[in-house]
Amino acid sequence: MTTPTQDTITGDFTGDLNGDLTGDLTGDIDSLLGRLSALGSLAVAFSGGADSAFVLAAAVRALGPARVLAVTAVSESLAVAELSAAARFAAGQGVRHLLPRTNELASPGYRANGRSRCYFCKSEVLDVIGRIAAEHGFAHVATGTNADDARDPFRPGIRAADERGVLAPLREEGFTKAQVRRVSREWGLSTWDKPAAPCLASRIAYGVEVTSVRLHRIEAAERVVRTLLAESALPVTDLRVRDLGDSVRVEVDPDRTAPVAALPGLTEAVRQAGFPAAEVTVAPFRSGALNVL
Repeated sequence: MTTPTQDTITGDFTGDLNGDLTGDLTGDIDSLLGRLSALGSLAVAFSGGADSAFVLAAAVRALGPARVLAVTAVSESLAVAELSAAARFAAGQGVRHLLPRTNELASPGYRANGRSRCYFCKSEVLDVIGRIAAEHGFAHVATGTNADDARDPFRPGIRAADERGVLAPLREEGFTKAQVRRVSREWGLSTWDKPAAPCLASRIAYGVEVTSVRLHRIEAAERVVRTLLAESALPVTDLRVRDLGDSVRVEVDPDRTAPVAALPGLTEAVRQAGFPAAEVTVAPFRSGALNVL
């Protein structure tokens, strides 16, 4: 069998997933479930992505649904489609799902959009989730941070979590993104192959202020572009609309770059979504692309 591979920075997943998906991960899974079982109860900071979904499902297996709480922070940086998908997944796990409002935009550090933006975001989100967990009698909070995330040099949010004593069971057990996907598929989780969907603020170039208007127009632009691509028989896996200040870069799967760039109506669709005078370009998708500008 071809060994699945995973880029430690981007989280992109490739490889043959046929055959025995867990194989030599049996001991790792048992260790993870044992770690979670020892907690007694757990609130999961649940974004709806593959990693936090796997932690949630593992916690349910280890503790039972009554002793697991899913908490999704709702703010202007969360795309609406992500919220509905997260709600469906949590319901399928049989756990209570709470959706508190968070207000990252109240933080000057977050709005300033420097390289530590994620620190200010996670600080707000995890403070809110921590309070919610305590109010409902859950002694521990966990995120979906995995072992690959810990090697990524652009993860200030991990520091915010560590400062608050938030658990990272996947990191602690050494689970990589590829392993999360392998076991998620074996367990029948719908999120096993879900593309990464970071917050909308991650589309804004560093140094460009994060505002409600910018977040909303990015979400609107990605929605209309995805619709246009589907109508043109050019569906993509990864799509980002990058707000670079006075220009916009649409990033898509590398093999789709040329046909998407030639697509009539693309520039107009982006401009009508909230970027009326912006120059619009198309480039290959690269996770964390703004970190290397």
